[in-house]
Amino acid sequence: MNGPVPMADPAAEYRLLKAEIDAAVSRVLASGRYVLGPEGEALEREIAAYVGAAHAVGCNSGTDALHLPLVAIGVGPGDEVVVPAFTFFATAEAVSYTGATPVFADIDPASFNLSLASLERTVTARTRAVIVVHLFGQCAAMDEISAFCASRSLVLLEDCAQALGAQYQNRRAGGWGEFGCFSFYPTKNLAAAGDAGMITTRNSDHEKTLRMLRHHGSRQTYLHERVGWNSRLDELQAAVLRVKLRHLEEFNSARRRVAQRYRDKLKGVQLPAEDARGRHVYHQFTIRSGRRDAIREALGRDGIAASIFYPIPLHRQPAYQSANLASNRDVALPASEAAAKTVLSLPINPLLDDASVDRVCARVQAALA
Repeated sequence: MNGPVPMADPAAEYRLLKAEIDAAVSRVLASGRYVLGPEGEALEREIAAYVGAAHAVGCNSGTDALHLPLVAIGVGPGDEVVVPAFTFFATAEAVSYTGATPVFADIDPASFNLSLASLERTVTARTRAVIVVHLFGQCAAMDEISAFCASRSLVLLEDCAQALGAQYQNRRAGGWGEFGCFSFYPTKNLAAAGDAGMITTRNSDHEKTLRMLRHHGSRQTYLHERVGWNSRLDELQAAVLRVKLRHLEEFNSARRRVAQRYRDKLKGVQLPAEDARGRHVYHQFTIRSGRRDAIREALGRDGIAASIFYPIPLHRQPAYQSANLASNRDVALPASEAAAKTVLSLPINPLLDDASVDRVCARVQAALA
């Protein structure tokens, strides 16, 4: 057996960029400014410019990046927010934090993203907002979804945790909705050395509210206008992210090259679809197979990581099967349920070499033989 092949490799990114990252970290440590300083302010400007948004506000995680915008627009008990059922738990969890109810819609089976037809069926008079997830690095059908939300006066939030740099109709993820919500978790395309998040918005009033909410409800020292949170993006993380942002386009292009090699080599499995209207940045390379578990076991025996994102759709999670959300027990979202039974994400990162990709493909083919 050869050496292990991990899903992601943050340590390899650090080794590649060590001189730049170490210099940035040393600069922050020497400055004595560790919270709400110039690195965070610069990163906010750089992310806003990159995404094509008027404003960006740093926070301490991708989950807070979803939660704080909902608070900013006044979502609360009695309201509903539509989210896709096939995504990470935090998307719905952020809604639950507000006291509102997450209502689950199905996905398009090709893209794994929110289905417009299911969204249309799911909206009610109590719906205040929609969170669209750009899953695995590919944008949802934003022209159709944003037009529908506008027609119903629904606030549109983009969960861009896996999609920084992805495009749809030449507009980047985070530049379509009222808010773009980003995670910089260490395995993301733009990866911090810990938890970190960012919110983009085109509305200056929202920006001011978000800055207050992330800092204990305060805009002026020791004057607290409302109850807020401690959700500040620290200077060390911002400095690391600024270094890596300069390499993001190169890294995303490398991910696409890895994905193309998988496409050229893999047979007998369903490959991820690419929407020609956009640019996929392959946070994950997710195949589908009725023999998913056998493939995963074969890869594991050879030290190759493979992950199931996600084995249980959100409407089937125990947290959303409780008595006060009993309606989820009866809802049928067949595309989400089918995806959960068949998806498998293979190793992908910008530093994955051809030999490792070929080894993964060979093991997949052997498992299917």
